[in-house]
Amino acid sequence: MLFLGKKTETMFIPSPLPALDNPLAWGRDEYVPSKVVSQDLDSRQGRRSCSSLQCTSSWTSPWRNRKRPLFEDQWGCSGRCVLSFVRTAVRRESARYSDGAGIPHRHRIPLGLLMLSQGWITNPQLQHALDFQRQNGGRIGDILVDECGLTPEKVTRGLGMQWSCPILGLTGFSAHEMSFVVPRPLVDQLGFVPLRIAGSKILYLGFEEHLDASAALALEQMSGLKVESGIMPTEEYQAVRSQLLERQGIELKQETFRETDAMAARITAILEHAQPVASRLVRVGRFYWLRLWLEPAVLRGAGVVPVTDEDMLDYVFTTED
Repeated sequence: MLFLGKKTETMFIPSPLPALDNPLAWGRDEYVPSKVVSQDLDSRQGRRSCSSLQCTSSWTSPWRNRKRPLFEDQWGCSGRCVLSFVRTAVRRESARYSDGAGIPHRHRIPLGLLMLSQGWITNPQLQHALDFQRQNGGRIGDILVDECGLTPEKVTRGLGMQWSCPILGLTGFSAHEMSFVVPRPLVDQLGFVPLRIAGSKILYLGFEEHLDASAALALEQMSGLKVESGIMPTEEYQAVRSQLLERQGIELKQETFRETDAMAARITAILEHAQPVASRLVRVGRFYWLRLWLEPAVLRGAGVVPVTDEDMLDYVFTTED
């Protein structure tokens, strides 16, 4: 048999590969650490890696959900790991008020002097109001209205100037919608009311007498929205407050603990039992507020503010220490 030609076969000789502990860590033309690859695979498969910095385990119980519970976007491979970052959050919120951050500022121009400088009252009227306050107590604005004939509108304008903030009204307020924003104990005792959400981006918060920056910051962290604070006329503020206190809002449970470590353990137990898809802890005044989103559907909407009480749960904690 005649051979017209001989076909030369080219042998494929693989280039030497670096020694890798994990073969999955080789990705195209660049080396990726095995831990990064594992985390990437977990995320693509809908699983999560443990967020605890104190975790020493590389094994997760096969029956443990890899998507729940989530606390402040963190997942723990065990109850002990969940407890570690819950304790961190509790200490963070406790420290927020340990340096007096929750106390309203006192270095602003006194309301009476501000009104005097605007020509709304005379010096004898201010002196009379101050003498009356020393003897009987009360707010200087109310005294100026009752004793000196100043209009409530002027008092509201003065408070707005004192705090360099806008005057907010009732336009756009819905008691039904706003009842889901903040638990009733916070509205009842802390002197602010949620008024409306504008453009799915801004939550307006109304105050009667003075602003509380720490409360506004807590609402920003809980809602995911920018918070704008302002002063409200007393009558309108009281009307909004009464309507909110009449609403049921989100299911609420209240508990008191002797110290914060016991509270952290209780929060961990709640998370392990409820298995929320999202949860967050903030401190507002003397209250620790824990909110749980139990199903993915309730995370849709303006920020993470719920539009219904279904699949939501609020806890308000206080401590004795």
